[in-house]
Amino acid sequence: MSRKRLFDIVFSIIGLIFSAPAMFGLAVAVFISIGRPILFRQVRSGLGGVEFTLAKFRSMRNDYDANGMLLPDDDRITPTGRFMRRYRLDELPELLLIARGDMSFVGPRPLPKSLIEAHGVLQARSRVLPGLTGLSQVSGNTLLTNNEKFAIDVYYADHTSGLRDLQIILMTVVTVFIGEKRNEPLIREALQYASNPNRCGR
Repeated sequence: MSRKRLFDIVFSIIGLIFSAPAMFGLAVAVFISIGRPILFRQVRSGLGGVEFTLAKFRSMRNDYDANGMLLPDDDRITPTGRFMRRYRLDELPELLLIARGDMSFVGPRPLPKSLIEAHGVLQARSRVLPGLTGLSQVSGNTLLTNNEKFAIDVYYADHTSGLRDLQIILMTVVTVFIGEKRNEPLIREALQYASNPNRCGR
């Protein structure tokens, strides 16, 4: 068992124990504001492209317009959902997925397999477990284009280390409180690396 996997097991179990009261409160808040189901579930791509079911607290209603199309996210998200997303509390159920081995604390954001395949980075990006947080999440996240996100994910997968993961975890805490900010030097380096046909992960 690797040190990273041991870290994931130990701290996900500790996290589940200490966050249990908060998760109960959030579940009640979601039930009151949205109703059932309390959890949002979707199949996502994991290590080696093997799919698993992601679960997190629901933050949006399923509201449709007159044509039967889902309304924009900003029109469907609830105040409770906005609060949970701001502090990433909607992702607390993912601690169970970390303990189970489907995810890690640090890694590329878990996404649908079809989306990753469409960008041609499934093999390179799936060399590591998807994470609760990751390099792209602390380097701009919603301020990044999809190409930038995938380039950073590929860069991380080929340059992962315990020290880098620790830095990402610390940067995640900072990002939660001060907000998202683009890391322009890293973005440029990642884009250049991902476009290199001779990179080590190809």
